[in-house]
Amino acid sequence: MDRTKRFLFHTVLWLAVWLMAWLLMTDDALFAKKNAASFLLQIVVIAVLIYYTAPALLFKKRYASFILISLALIIFCAAMISDPLIGLISGQPPRQAGPPPAMRPRVPPQFLIHFLVLSIAYVLATFVETFLFAQKKEEENIRNRNENLQTELKLLKSQINPHFLFNSLNNIYALSVTNSDKTQQGISTLSNMLRYVLYECEQAYVPLGKEVDYIKDYLAMYVLKSSKTYPIQTKFQIKNDAVQVAPMLFIPFVENALKHGNLEKITDAFLKISIFSDDKNIDFEIENSIPKESIQKDKIGGIGLENVKKRLEILYPKKHTLKIQKELTTFKVQLHIDLNGDH
Repeated sequence: MDRTKRFLFHTVLWLAVWLMAWLLMTDDALFAKKNAASFLLQIVVIAVLIYYTAPALLFKKRYASFILISLALIIFCAAMISDPLIGLISGQPPRQAGPPPAMRPRVPPQFLIHFLVLSIAYVLATFVETFLFAQKKEEENIRNRNENLQTELKLLKSQINPHFLFNSLNNIYALSVTNSDKTQQGISTLSNMLRYVLYECEQAYVPLGKEVDYIKDYLAMYVLKSSKTYPIQTKFQIKNDAVQVAPMLFIPFVENALKHGNLEKITDAFLKISIFSDDKNIDFEIENSIPKESIQKDKIGGIGLENVKKRLEILYPKKHTLKIQKELTTFKVQLHIDLNGDH
C-alpha cells in the first residue's frame, strides 16, 4: 500500500468516526461548527506523519527529532483551533454564555481536548505506519534470503558440474588407452551423463528415476576402465520414478566412495549402494571399504561432501538426516529425506 492509499485510508477512517459521533448529536449544525476544524487538522497531522516525519525521522531511527517535531506539530494545531487563540486573533474574547463560572460544571480546557484528539489520531496512524513498515522490511528480508539461497545453490551446482565432467573425461581417456573397443560405449554413456547434467539439472528438482539412471551411468563409466569385475553391489527399489528430488544429490557420495575405496585392489574391497523410496521418503545408503594403508589420490576435487551438506541444509531444512560413520576399514553414509510438504 503506497503513501497516498494509506493517507486516504486514514481520512476515510476518521471521517467515519466523526460521522458516527455526529449521528449521536441532536444539534447537527453546532456539532459541525465545533468539530470541522478538528477533523481537518487531524487529516493535516496524519499527512505530515505519512509524508515526512515517519519516513524521514522515525524509520531512520531519529527518534528524538521525531518526538520533538511531532509534539510541536500537535501543540501548534491544537492551539490554532482553541477559543483563546481564536479570540486573540479576532480581537474579541470568547463569550461565556450561560450561568456564572462558579455554577458551571468543571470541564477540561478546550486546548487539552483538541490536543488529545489530535494525539490519538497521530499515535494510531504511527502504529499503522510502523506495522506496515515492519511488514515491508520482513518481506524484503525474505526476498533477499531467497535470492541469496538461489545464488548459493547455483554456485554449488556450478562447482559440481565441471568436477564430474573432468572425472568422466579422465575415465574416457583411460578407456581409450586400455580398451579401444569399449570407447564407443563409454562415449555414449558420457553423452547421456552430459545431457542430464546440462539440461535436466538446470531444474530445481528432477525425477528420482533420472537421478538413479545417472548413478548407474557413472558406475558404468567407472567399470569400463578395466576388464576387472569390480566388487560393486547396487540395490534400487523405487516405488515411483517420478518422485522429485534435488539433482546431483547422491552422486558426490558415490564419487567419494569410488575415489577412496581402492576398488582396483578387488580383494578386501567393496562398494554397496542402495536407494529405497516411496512417495513420502527417500533412503540412500552407501558403504565402501577403506584400505588399511593410505593411498595417494589426486588433489583435484574434494568439494563433493561439503557441497552436498550445504545443499541439503538449503533444500531440505529440518527434513533430512545425514549420518556419516567412519571406521578403521569402512566408510558408511546414510541419508534420509522426508518428502512430506515438498515437491
